[in-house]
Order: sequence, then structure tokens, then C-alpha cells
Amino acid sequence: MDTENTVRFLFCGDCSLSVEFGNEISPDCNNRIRGLTDALTKKPIRGISECIPTYRSLLINYDPGVISGDSLILKIKKRLSALSDVSDGQKNIIVIPVCYDGEFAPDMDNVCSHAKLSKEEVVRIHSGRDYLIYMLGFLPGFPYLGGLDERIHTPRLESPRTTIPAGSVGIGGKQTGIYPLASPGGWQLIGRTPLKPYDPEREEPFLYAAGDYIRFKPVSLQEYDSIKAQCDNGTYKVERIKE
Repeated sequence: MDTENTVRFLFCGDCSLSVEFGNEISPDCNNRIRGLTDALTKKPIRGISECIPTYRSLLINYDPGVISGDSLILKIKKRLSALSDVSDGQKNIIVIPVCYDGEFAPDMDNVCSHAKLSKEEVVRIHSGRDYLIYMLGFLPGFPYLGGLDERIHTPRLESPRTTIPAGSVGIGGKQTGIYPLASPGGWQLIGRTPLKPYDPEREEPFLYAAGDYIRFKPVSLQEYDSIKAQCDNGTYKVERIKE
């Protein structure tokens, strides 16, 4: 992977370094970020406390009492020169059931009107592809997804809601995502999942990670209620697919 000469190093205060791989949202850029993240996870550099991937960069928090910023950059450059592609062609897909009906989709009409499509067409398009998770942020477990079909790109609400129910699935401009917790938000809500993307009580709190893919699966209201009951009693098994 030829990245050594295409990255920028920017200090963020006195204990963070941003390693920028480009200025666009793309699978290639994301692959490079994950490659460096994996390299630093498997063979840590002393002094680094945390690595946080974003759309186009990796934020590295470090202890300046252990390693200087300039020394860290030199070590990162060495890692970049030996960096390999993390993509083996296989996708780790997490299937997220979504009910696109009734009260779960208060903004479906807005999306349909903006796209000049029927509800059935919007659901088919939204659930018809796999979405790469570029990063998690905003809320614990909120996935920033790439690949939303431009036919259903829809502007955010002019007036954000003060509260959005946990599990809501929405569209905000060119992106789609899941609200893992109840929170304010301005995205157009088109459905809801009964799954809990983030649960601090679980052994593994997050259902997915950056680099995974999400596949939305339409379900009826009856199926939603059944899955939610299984989630509540701990018997639901999340569908994971390797492709």
C-alpha cells in the first residue's frame, strides 16, 4: 500500500496527532486508515494511549512524557512504509432488521416527495445495498455509513427534533445511519430497528465496528415486535454474514 508519501501529520494540541490520508470519503482511504490502526493494535508503539479512526484520518492520542510528537511521526512513517492492505476481499456484514412502517417512519413521506419515489421504492433502494461503516461517533455506536444511493439523498430537517427514539434509522443528506440511543437529531427518520447497536451491559457493547458493513433488512411490525421481545430477553441472535 503506497501511503507514506500521501499522508499529512497534524498536531492537535500537545498530546494528539492526526494522520490524514486524503480529503474524500472513499473505501480506499478507509482501508488505509484501518491498515494503520490494525498495525498499531497488533504492535503498539509505547506512549500511544488511543487510536480513533475517522472518515479520512486517524487521530492518535499519546503521552508526550513517554514519546515526543516528532519521534511518534518518525515511527508512524516507518509503519506506513511497511503497511499492507487490510482488505482480503471478504466483507463482514451485520444484518439490521428495520421496520419502515407507521410511527417508526415519520419522515418517509418527506423522503418519498423529495426523491419522487414511492415508499416501496425508497425501502427497496435503502435496503438494497451493503453500507461500509467508516467510523463510529456522535453517540456510542452511531455508524457513519458510506454508499447511500443518490436517488434517496434527502436534506436534514430544517428544525431538528429534541428527542429521537433509540434504534431510529434515518437519512441526513448523503448519509444514512442508526441512532443507537435516544437523542436530539435532525435526520429524516424512515424506520426503526429493534436491535440495540450499543448496550453497555453486553459483554461486547457494540454490534459492529469501523470496517464492517451493515445490511438493512425490511421487517413487518409483527416481526419487529417479535425480534424486540427476543432482544429484551436475550435470546435474539444477530445475523452476521461473511461474503
